Amino acid sequence: MKKLIIILAIAISILVINKDEETIVIPKESIRFRIIANSDTVEDQNLKKEIVANLSTTINQSNNLKTIDETREFINNNLPQLEKVVDKTLKEKNQNRTFHINYGKNYFPEKIYNDVIYEAGEYESLVITLGNGQGKNFWCVLFPPLCMIDEENDIEYKSLIKEVMDKYF
Repeated sequence: MKKLIIILAIAISILVINKDEETIVIPKESIRFRIIANSDTVEDQNLKKEIVANLSTTINQSNNLKTIDETREFINNNLPQLEKVVDKTLKEKNQNRTFHINYGKNYFPEKIYNDVIYEAGEYESLVITLGNGQGKNFWCVLFPPLCMIDEENDIEYKSLIKEVMDKYF
């Protein structure tokens, strides 16, 4: 019985530590990035993913920036390039669709992610809206750099200990 209690205590501690490591809180001084799909149709969601993939090289360059001012300068200097990438992707996919890019204060609805509530409000952000902008969106944070876009693979982080615990408890 004593061994079982010790094992459970260790397992719970590991789960709590693991959960804390997964939780990322966006600081107040940050710059968000969002791409909003036209709708939730498979076609529109796939188009949004294609645009994310095509923008990944440019966006990943922001991971090397050290200050919010450097990030602001990076965004302002790269807005024309971002616009060209979105326009080219739409043309390659034969999508006669409008889009809008806005860098500044943009409204974000409340979001719950990894048990953290991000309040609705106006946030400094770079937002690309495709068509009517009524679909699910891709989002990350440009500063501090929390945009880890993988160009080829979806990355899924797993905990072996958590998987074992979920399986048996």
